[in-house]
Amino acid sequence: MRLSGRSSIPFFVPLASLFSHARANLKGVFGHYLVGSLGDASEAVKDVQDAKHFGLDAFALNVQDATAEFATDAISKLFTAAEANDFKLFFSFHMTTLNDALTFIPLLLHYQKSSAYYLHDGRPFVSTLDGGNVAFGQSSPNEGWQTQFKDVLARSGVNPFFVPDFDDFNNQLGGTYDTQFFQDFTVVDGVFSWESAWPEVAEGHVNVSSAKDQAGLTNAHAAGKVYMMPLSSFQFKHIDPGQNFYRLWGLKLTQRMVQMLELQPDFVEIITWNDSGESHYVGNVFPEPIAGSPAIQAYSNGFNHTAWQDILAPFIVAYKNNKTSVTDITPFGEFAGGFWYRPLLVTAKCANDTLGKPDGVQNAVDKLSIAVLLPANSTGMTLRVLSGDSVTATLPTTPGLNAVTVPFQLGRQRVELVGADGSIVGAGDGTKDVIGETNGVCNFDYEAADIS
Repeated sequence: MRLSGRSSIPFFVPLASLFSHARANLKGVFGHYLVGSLGDASEAVKDVQDAKHFGLDAFALNVQDATAEFATDAISKLFTAAEANDFKLFFSFHMTTLNDALTFIPLLLHYQKSSAYYLHDGRPFVSTLDGGNVAFGQSSPNEGWQTQFKDVLARSGVNPFFVPDFDDFNNQLGGTYDTQFFQDFTVVDGVFSWESAWPEVAEGHVNVSSAKDQAGLTNAHAAGKVYMMPLSSFQFKHIDPGQNFYRLWGLKLTQRMVQMLELQPDFVEIITWNDSGESHYVGNVFPEPIAGSPAIQAYSNGFNHTAWQDILAPFIVAYKNNKTSVTDITPFGEFAGGFWYRPLLVTAKCANDTLGKPDGVQNAVDKLSIAVLLPANSTGMTLRVLSGDSVTATLPTTPGLNAVTVPFQLGRQRVELVGADGSIVGAGDGTKDVIGETNGVCNFDYEAADIS
């Protein structure tokens, strides 16, 4: 949550043998996990078991406070659950709230010894959210992270594999990792980009671009480093005047899946598993973390996004098997799919919402997004879309990933997968009708439904 707004893969640049060896266990897929209060231990167990079943290799634990009891208690429960279920975790330190490495180094020193801590090439994996401008009192961020973080850990015999999100370097928000970055930041073993997951609001209604990822990947490899690419749906935050924005949705999730198969990044991080504040969660959302935030509860309660896992799980398998085409994203069974939509028209005035409509609303469109995966031998199937009780579209399909948007109407939403013989092979119904106006929250969260 940003408070502002494997088997080896082919490599074509000759590098030292050490780097070649380090690439031997790449292609990990992680879920960004916002550490907040948990209820009893069963919630940690459910998250760990669900993530493992989904196909994740680890949670990236976003730590905003390394000493608060709520955080240390949640982290303890998560590591206990992960150890018992053969799952992995690593820390992603939230550098918009942490400003002293000595506050979070003890946490890393303690848990890096756990059997559940994720290792790369025998080294504890560590990431961040931001931090490219944090110098810890030293002459530069690179010197700060080297002397106040890595060197301190080295004195305890710990050598982290450091893959931070430093795309805020040089006071940027979503900067591109150019060649100069890797000359200036020798402290990193690789980089992660949070901001490249979505178009900027100012870009308008555009497809998400992979240009920053391509540059980051190319320049990281040229420097003997790795690149971790973000995969996310959308962003919607509606908390206060400074945190009221919407970043474009539609088919961004499937577009990123295609881009990742084309680029073959070293690691993938899904944003997020459970961040209800920014609405891009694909996993469980428990009540305790948002108990103190009525604003987040108002727009996230009742919105379940786990249907996206049905599409993402086959993608994870394709990515890990070095597949490069959308036709290679195939379901585990006869089909897999889902659809999603915003249940509130973009023209809604939201007169009773004191925050008003979110920044970026001008980029929103009133469309239903559909993604269906079909096996290689699939023939003759069609998608039938019913919006407001009328058939609004009948669409052909092909093997692999089928992703499309269709304008919706007021009322209920339904999508059917129809066989060549006219029979309904699968179907899904949204639990929320599309409405044209609201007397309550101007909610731009999305309803996600399974096609099963």
